[in-house]
Amino acid sequence: MYVVWGSTYLAIRIMVETMPPLLGAGVRFATAGAVFWAVLRLRGGAARVRVTRRQAGFALVAGSLLCFGGNGLVTVAEQEVPSGLAALIIGVVPLWVVTMRKAEGDRVPAPTLAGVALGFAGLAVLVLPGDRPGDAPLWGVLLIVAASISWAAGSYYSKRMDLPADIFVSTAFQMLLGGGAMVVTGLLVGEAGDVDIGAFSARSLGAFAYLIVFGSLLAYTAYTWLLQNAPISTVATYAYVNPVIAVALGALVLSEEITLTVLAGTVAIVASVAAVVRRESGPALAGAATPAGTRRRWRRQGRP
Repeated sequence: MYVVWGSTYLAIRIMVETMPPLLGAGVRFATAGAVFWAVLRLRGGAARVRVTRRQAGFALVAGSLLCFGGNGLVTVAEQEVPSGLAALIIGVVPLWVVTMRKAEGDRVPAPTLAGVALGFAGLAVLVLPGDRPGDAPLWGVLLIVAASISWAAGSYYSKRMDLPADIFVSTAFQMLLGGGAMVVTGLLVGEAGDVDIGAFSARSLGAFAYLIVFGSLLAYTAYTWLLQNAPISTVATYAYVNPVIAVALGALVLSEEITLTVLAGTVAIVASVAAVVRRESGPALAGAATPAGTRRRWRRQGRP
């Protein structure tokens, strides 16, 4: 899970070299969701994948926040933003979750707030004008900041949504509907004119297939297995390991520069997220690393 999810930023960067971002990301998630749904239908019958209109509506909302907002915006931005920088900015998701808790009146310990402040200082180093790697434009960097907030909101507020109780069914619908929303948006903004299958490079197509099979299906299956068989404090370590892997892969494969700005931002963000995750690795932070619907199931089962 560390390697695959850490490498998805690199794969996205390669995919958008010759493929339109929203249509590429939308088809990726819609395909993964459809495959997931079909497997569940074959294994559990029609009753397992049956959902109400209300549940489908909430799955669309969650999928739009997570798949569309949390990943689709990253895909658009990575046309101009290096993959390692994108991963670092997305790495602050747990800090946004703590911020949302605080805004709603939760009592957040002072050491956790100090960790959040350190992480946001690292984020500011990466966002403010200066030595950004690859001359990343401000619009792209801000778009990824928006993506991190969208992912955090989808993770945190999904606990209030009437999603399917079966986590796999819920995820299948979120990917399918969120991916569909991206496809529709991509068509509306004119990306259909950028579709030239003959111009898609072999490595872009390979990255696209990798994102479907490994990024959306296999890694997620491993993740849900870990949620049921390992402490959440262990599972949540992905939040600060993935950015390091993404930065390293971007440098090794695409020769993305690692500037002093990137190093400073990396140290601040990874250290703060590690501290916050280790301190807050119970239900309060689980939303930052938990698919929509899982937390409600945990509460029913009496799990931490």
